[in-house]
Amino acid sequence: MGNHNMEVIIGLVQTAVTDNIPENIRKTVGLVRKAAEQGAQIICLQELFNTIYFPQYEKYGAERFAESIPGDTINIFSKLAKELGIVIIVPIFEKALNNKYYNSAVTIGADGSILGVYRKIHIPFDPFFYEKNYFRDGDLGYQVYKIPINRNKTRFASIGVLICYDQWFPEAARINTLMGADIIFYSTAIGWIKGHSSQDGDWHNAWETVQRGHAIANGVHVAAVNRVGEEDRMKFWGGSFVSDAFGKVIKKASLEDEEVLVVKADLNMNKMIREGWGFLDNRRPDTYPPICKAPK
Repeated sequence: MGNHNMEVIIGLVQTAVTDNIPENIRKTVGLVRKAAEQGAQIICLQELFNTIYFPQYEKYGAERFAESIPGDTINIFSKLAKELGIVIIVPIFEKALNNKYYNSAVTIGADGSILGVYRKIHIPFDPFFYEKNYFRDGDLGYQVYKIPINRNKTRFASIGVLICYDQWFPEAARINTLMGADIIFYSTAIGWIKGHSSQDGDWHNAWETVQRGHAIANGVHVAAVNRVGEEDRMKFWGGSFVSDAFGKVIKKASLEDEEVLVVKADLNMNKMIREGWGFLDNRRPDTYPPICKAPK
């Protein structure tokens, strides 16, 4: 395998959001620039980065937030990606040509082109996470993109893009890995519900633990970005982090403050973990059909 330098610098942009969309975008653009100045090559924004987390309401006139791809927001970030020579993952509320609405993430290449669109596949429906009222089930499948990570384009990182609730499902992480992902990005909006004491235990700890588990089981790096701040009943816990291929958190952001998290990841570790532990070689897909049965 040789010790080719497979270092990639990841940037995560964690912000608090208001109902002033142009201001949310302006602030995020400034933070993307800051991450790029610190060397970030692939920058990921949080879920629904430019709007409040409207799915906390059962009914809300969210259509005004929906945009086409490409559209105004994506055009801004395409120009920015090209100017800075970086990859940017931009999650937005998508109004598709078929007039259906999706929770989507657009991956923009360093030349400003759209590499692809991922539409969130797992859609939650719980008090204060009423997402099925707003988003159709993603219908574009899982998405992994191959990104050059050095100037002369001889080294590439493959990145998988998933969104929030997807991060609780081992199948999504495994499929991204089998599609070649070296890093899985999870763009997120999750927090505590004010005045609600959970019988489940510590949500934040579970959120971080399950993603670190995906990193280990798949020998992949995981980068999770989450918003901060309070929006009505929600108190978002930030805590954006990057985990290495054996589940160790390399660096973690604040629980309360807006922050740019810039992390150097050594992707050579992925191969070492996968080969050392046999997590992919010793799979037994012949025994896995039960996974594919529809829930009762």
